[in-house]
Amino acid sequence: MDYWTPSVSVDDEFEKLVLRINPPMVTVDNESDKKATLIKVDSANKRGSLLEVVQVLTDLNLIVKRAYISSDGEWFMDVFHVTDQHGNKLSEGNVAESIQQSLGPRGRSFRSLRRSVGVQSALEHTTIELTGRDRPGLLSEVFAVLADLKCNVVAAEVWTHNSRMASVVYITDEANGSAIDDPERLAKIKQLLFYILKGDRDRRSANTAVSVGSTHTQRRLHQMMYADRDYDKDVMDSPSKSDRSKPLVTVEDCAAKSYTVVSLSCPDRPKLLFDTVCTLTDMQYVVYHATIIAEGPEAQQEYYIRHIDGYPINSEPERQRLIHCLEAAIRRRTSEGIRLELCGEDRVGLLSDVTRIFRENGLSVTRAEVTTRNNQAVNTFYVTDASGYPVKNETIEAIRKEIGITILRVKDEAYSTSPPQQSGKFSLGTLFRSRSERFLYNLGLIRSCS
Repeated sequence: MDYWTPSVSVDDEFEKLVLRINPPMVTVDNESDKKATLIKVDSANKRGSLLEVVQVLTDLNLIVKRAYISSDGEWFMDVFHVTDQHGNKLSEGNVAESIQQSLGPRGRSFRSLRRSVGVQSALEHTTIELTGRDRPGLLSEVFAVLADLKCNVVAAEVWTHNSRMASVVYITDEANGSAIDDPERLAKIKQLLFYILKGDRDRRSANTAVSVGSTHTQRRLHQMMYADRDYDKDVMDSPSKSDRSKPLVTVEDCAAKSYTVVSLSCPDRPKLLFDTVCTLTDMQYVVYHATIIAEGPEAQQEYYIRHIDGYPINSEPERQRLIHCLEAAIRRRTSEGIRLELCGEDRVGLLSDVTRIFRENGLSVTRAEVTTRNNQAVNTFYVTDASGYPVKNETIEAIRKEIGITILRVKDEAYSTSPPQQSGKFSLGTLFRSRSERFLYNLGLIRSCS
């Protein structure tokens, strides 16, 4: 069984000592810029500092309009021009404290306990990580197995890209609502999920891992998809992908300063900076200087980097690999398909029922976010048809009538339909039960009733 165990090295203790002597200084300035709040961060330099700051800004749902980054030497200074999600200056006073906690000597423990995708305690759930080949109906099969094994999904996030799928799922015991820590039960969960993921078409190895504790969900998804090599160009993107969404990435030499210069241009969107910094960090590059401009529909990013050994990129294969990895990081979060939002009372088996309806109506889930707030399910799904093309309006309306017009809503400006004549009632009961039972019987999860 795969469990994650933290390790403490001499270097970690030295970093903590340096941070105690020179604690990070964070200032929030609402006067210098008429349209944005300036967040200035000065701290002793250590590997990963930039990602930690950007991660905090992302967790606070802040939009970075401009950024200037410099970390050449033993000190780094970052300046971020940020707004809230509505384009307004910040009024909350916890931004500086959150960044200071993240960068300070207690930063690791602070990050491990941070709320992630609706999960509020690291000790109340079990974390499951899954990677494998994407296919229509895969998510439905995963949730069906978990429901039959008496596991309640309290939160999850699912990404798909380049025919690969990665997900982080948080589950509790259906009976008592606590984390599942029985080794035999966890081994069975892993075995059955691995069987689902592997199928008979996965040319690469599927993977499952479980732990009791929390992780930064989107950070892990980037790491998992990078480890799964979703950036390989051996598989074409889905037909719904547009050329407009493809980022323009160049990698050039700066011989005078012995840097590699990475320039990036693509349509702007939330969390774009986080996605690119994650990739540079995972690929063992250090950002010495950077300029970020995202004040219009297009975002421009420029990084001066070196490998952690202090040398710039010196080969064309490495240059191309970096370009492909950055393209993949940007497109992982590009959501294809119609956005459906499900809001209603949470219950065990809800996701299994909903995704089964999607599957049996020919829908494929390209991305999903599952959260539970005060016993209410707030779930977002991006769906296409099984071939990756847009779903017909009549199919969406048929599914909404099955699940409930007032519960499953379409959140897509391009989608139009006539007003519903009546509201559906969310009562799935034994809906489509026969096919689901056959599926679970084939896995050996239930006995035949014949």
